[in-house]
Amino acid sequence: MKNIRNFSIIAHVDHGKSTLADRILDVTGAVSAREKKDQLLDQMDIERERGITIKAQTVRLNYKARDGADYVFNLIDTPGHVDFSYEVSRSLKACEGVLLLVDASQGIEAQTLANMHLAMEHKLAVIPVINKIDLPNADPEMVKRQIEDILCIDSSEAVLTSGKSGAGVSDVLEAIVARIPPPTGDKNAPLKALVLDSWYDTYRGVVVLARIFDGVMSPGMKITFMATGAEHLVVQTGVFTPVGKEIPSAAPGDVIFFTAAIKTIEDTRIGDTVTGTDRPTAQALPGFKEATPMVFSGLYPIDGDQYDVLREALGKLHLNDSSFKYEPEVSTALGFGFRCGFLGLLHMEIIQERLEREFNLSLISTSPTVGYRVTVKPGDVRKIDNPKDLPNQYDFIEEPIIRATIITPDNFLGAIYALIEEKRGVQEKMEYISTTRVMFVARIPLNEVVLDFFDKLKTATKGYASVDFEEAGYERANLARLDILVNEEPVDALGFIIHKDKAHSFGRDIAEKMKELIPRQMFDVAIQAAIGGKIVARETVKALRKNVTAKCYGGDITRKRKLLEKQKEGKKRMKSIGRVEIPQTAFLAVLKK
Repeated sequence: MKNIRNFSIIAHVDHGKSTLADRILDVTGAVSAREKKDQLLDQMDIERERGITIKAQTVRLNYKARDGADYVFNLIDTPGHVDFSYEVSRSLKACEGVLLLVDASQGIEAQTLANMHLAMEHKLAVIPVINKIDLPNADPEMVKRQIEDILCIDSSEAVLTSGKSGAGVSDVLEAIVARIPPPTGDKNAPLKALVLDSWYDTYRGVVVLARIFDGVMSPGMKITFMATGAEHLVVQTGVFTPVGKEIPSAAPGDVIFFTAAIKTIEDTRIGDTVTGTDRPTAQALPGFKEATPMVFSGLYPIDGDQYDVLREALGKLHLNDSSFKYEPEVSTALGFGFRCGFLGLLHMEIIQERLEREFNLSLISTSPTVGYRVTVKPGDVRKIDNPKDLPNQYDFIEEPIIRATIITPDNFLGAIYALIEEKRGVQEKMEYISTTRVMFVARIPLNEVVLDFFDKLKTATKGYASVDFEEAGYERANLARLDILVNEEPVDALGFIIHKDKAHSFGRDIAEKMKELIPRQMFDVAIQAAIGGKIVARETVKALRKNVTAKCYGGDITRKRKLLEKQKEGKKRMKSIGRVEIPQTAFLAVLKK
């Protein structure tokens, strides 16, 4: 065990984690020149297209150090985006140390700070690595000062490297050997392994990724999942090098995958402890803190026949990503579907895209909303994440608040102040972290952040600002449910909980969009935005009309009036029995808006 090193690479998004991982694979000889490609550990097409890591990936490497000893590295490459911080926290459970990567040209960003706090919570050894030193505008000395001032780490220990050119990568590997402690554990104790990840394989059933803390696991051994009580026989144990490779057994310190012909997805839970059935451990390992969904949306198949396929797909995807939740729901407008909870808007986009690509589904998603706390009366407090669940009578609503940490060049402060004010935010703190960079902390309602906050922040700061956020409780707010009525009938898929100050303009925008998209009928169609019984905006889709007076050449006006009155009566009767079918394109366009 003394020659094993388990470590993770953590950083802000786009600071070069996957590129450095590629160079480490090159230097350790894990891949041949023929197999080499960029972002080797990013398995999904979406990751390659977007240039981001979504799933943490593990790989076992063999390294011969300068002292002549052979070492085994278990490397975990983690995501950088704030929406996937749950993946990072899971990865850190399997490690004894981390490489904290900082871009030499950009310096410390918001997510660097958040990841550093995560590593400190897990009591891990931290090796600061300054990456991209070959860039023309790289300033390693400035980054070293930031590491000392903001992270309170001795910057003389920082390793300078370039993931692109490979400069300094061997120094990084030597630092891992010298400064990350080896794992601890007892090979003779009962088996104790932590489930880090799992996914469904058509041929092998559920494949489980685990870190062994005590004991030994080998094929033919009977194991028990302590949280679910499920018992299985291990069929295969293996490691990723980065391709899957079978090994005869796994000992303490190893990060492995195993299969046990697990056909029931519910048997495995991420964070569960695996032990031997014949000789179980007395106490389970501390699991992961349950991920709390921040954003909620309904997912419905456009073709109703795909409902069962969607249910099965959600089960398989939940196995691979336990941070999103789902439960069945029914909509009058959209039929049968599922109410899903996500960690953020990017997380929601990725899940929907994976469902459409990996399972060939055509989906429509309802407008994203957040979870509110509603006090109906003293002692009766309800949590709701769907506007249609909001009761008609209640005492008050509380909305979730986040604490956003924004790091930006100081010449964009005015634009950020304006954006925070527009989003109903309150400044908590502001401090200079260098001569030109400012750390700005503000409390902002989550429902104001969900839709377009990141886009507006990047626009206002020309892409130079970075943001990280954490939950900061609930606060009372002047909110109400805005319903969209078509022909005086509420459309349940188009309900919104919104601040009353913004209800009029928001309702007008939606009504105008609906007017463009709803086809004309033989009668006038009223599109209204309403809060309770009060109409705050209205648009009318005019009726198709036939010129019934065309046959009257001159003559008495009373004849024309009679024909027009007859037509009016017919349209009134038609309106009372007619129904407006809202096309799917209208829902898609409005929900995108």
